[in-house]
Amino acid sequence: MSSHPFPTPTETLSIREARSLVKDLFQPSPKIFWTDFLVTMAIGGTAFGLISRTPRWSIWQLLAFVVCAAAYYRATIFTHELVHLPAGKWKAFRATWNLLCGIPFLMPSFTYYTHIDHHRRKHYGTRRDGEYIPLGSMPPYKIALYLSQAFVAGPLAVIRFGLITPLSWFSPRIRDLAAKHASSMVMDPTYIRPLPPRRVRLVWRLQEALCFAWIVGVVVVIFRGIIPITGTPLPTDFIPKCYLLSVAIILVNSVRTLASHRFYGANEEEMSFTEQLVDSVNHPDKAWLGGLWAPLGQRFHALHHLFPTIPYHNLAEAHARLMAGLAERSPYRLTISPGLLATLRQLWANSRAASQVTPTLPMPRENFESQEPGEQRLAV
Repeated sequence: MSSHPFPTPTETLSIREARSLVKDLFQPSPKIFWTDFLVTMAIGGTAFGLISRTPRWSIWQLLAFVVCAAAYYRATIFTHELVHLPAGKWKAFRATWNLLCGIPFLMPSFTYYTHIDHHRRKHYGTRRDGEYIPLGSMPPYKIALYLSQAFVAGPLAVIRFGLITPLSWFSPRIRDLAAKHASSMVMDPTYIRPLPPRRVRLVWRLQEALCFAWIVGVVVVIFRGIIPITGTPLPTDFIPKCYLLSVAIILVNSVRTLASHRFYGANEEEMSFTEQLVDSVNHPDKAWLGGLWAPLGQRFHALHHLFPTIPYHNLAEAHARLMAGLAERSPYRLTISPGLLATLRQLWANSRAASQVTPTLPMPRENFESQEPGEQRLAV
């Protein structure tokens, strides 16, 4: 663990006791999932069209941009829910999400199934966890460097699926390199993803092919300058609009990620489950504002690590029950932050303190080739 101040639990959390308080909240609601996702996409699509139809640089165009970014951001976060839905079920929802959101946004569902490793107790906070960088023990420029990825992630996704994907069809070497180094939505760009079994790779290739076809279709529309079906001219700001939206969405998500954990780990030592819980953060206050920067219950991130399969629409109720039913000295109470800014300020302060210490070069990331059970959960 890091030498930074770490909230020290005085008791061990009783998972059995905690589960007994929320045992009826693990069932996801298809009605809520479908309604939420489809309405969110409809709002995002409507606002996307209004960006080009409102006067340039007007308050109305800015409002349309903000609404569009917020809606599409919420829609993309559903990829997190897909990972935790029961394996082999919800096939129609998975396919619909991919076709309406994952493929057009070049983030098909297979790119996020590494999230399973983030929840493995032996992987959390180690080099096997691509969603964790010990930023609380690193100089502040590392935080800025992480946030800067938002400005290149969109173009890199176009290269990944528009260029590398077709090349991988003809070169096994490129195919393996792409699978290991360019097929994961993670924090750590040096993360190496284990190669999946052949059955799962077939699903990958299908989703990759759909992303490639989408890019080709968009390129054709751009060159023709005409929107199919409607026959109307393509707005001249189409490409800048798409780029700025991608930057906004990825940047807000990056800030959310920074507030999800305290990042006190060292990437070398395995944390106990209680330490993992306390290293994670809940933001229960300001529900309306929190729902914008951390949609679909992401503001209850510590609770999610405690019970990953509680669906997003039950997290607020689960948190209320745990706060009412757990002991005053329960480690769960150490996960609570008064707000986003407080969490970010603490992370920055810890990072600045770390910059005063002679840095230790990180161990090189190992090339983990073994197949992990989490890959078996992938479904279209």
